[in-house]
Amino acid sequence: MALLEFKNLSKTYVKDRGQALNNVSFAIEPGKIVGLLGPNGSGKTTLLKLTCGLLVPTSGEVLFNGKAPGAESRAAIALLPDKSYLADWMRVEQILDFFADFFPDFDKARASQLLRELNIDPKQRFKTLSKGNQEKVQLIVVMSRRAQLYLLDEPIGGVDPAARDFIISTILTNYSENSTVMIATHLISDIETILDEVIVINQGNIALQDSVDGIRENRGQSVDQMFREVFSHVSQAA
Repeated sequence: MALLEFKNLSKTYVKDRGQALNNVSFAIEPGKIVGLLGPNGSGKTTLLKLTCGLLVPTSGEVLFNGKAPGAESRAAIALLPDKSYLADWMRVEQILDFFADFFPDFDKARASQLLRELNIDPKQRFKTLSKGNQEKVQLIVVMSRRAQLYLLDEPIGGVDPAARDFIISTILTNYSENSTVMIATHLISDIETILDEVIVINQGNIALQDSVDGIRENRGQSVDQMFREVFSHVSQAA
């Protein structure tokens, strides 16, 4: 059984935002790191929010372990949104306590170890941290859960190269072979080396789903080259 399945999924917003997803269908097997690739506004964030039940489809289905999003899936899915979601008045240690209280699968010892490795003072208030350290804390608490599915929305956007290296390393070392990571991003070259599979989305439509090895063997291209080619055609057609 696929871990995650989308069947004829569409999402339309009211007024001027229009259709975010158009009859999307694909499945993801467990144990993979998957890149959800597309330019800003292509539907990536909408797809992640539908996956974890923060949005309701206009039509079609989202299935996690064969079931619609609900209490069971919320307990097994860890979401890193594209915007800061932690209360900035909290101390870092309070954020860890909050996650420990809220998520039974949260490994507080692991999170504390990562903070020590980065020399982040757990008594410091979140709002006093640099942007890079805020990004790191947010990733640490998400990846310190023992989730089945990690949804990471633009985790490397707006951070310096050193922070990107830490984020990629943390993703690799904290997910198990039985869990799946879906990374939504338009920054392909930075994460290509850790991906098993890619799904390319544009204007709410799936343009491509393939393994990284398949892209390299069948197209003779890197994922980044493929992505640039696909969207150069899109921009020319527009």
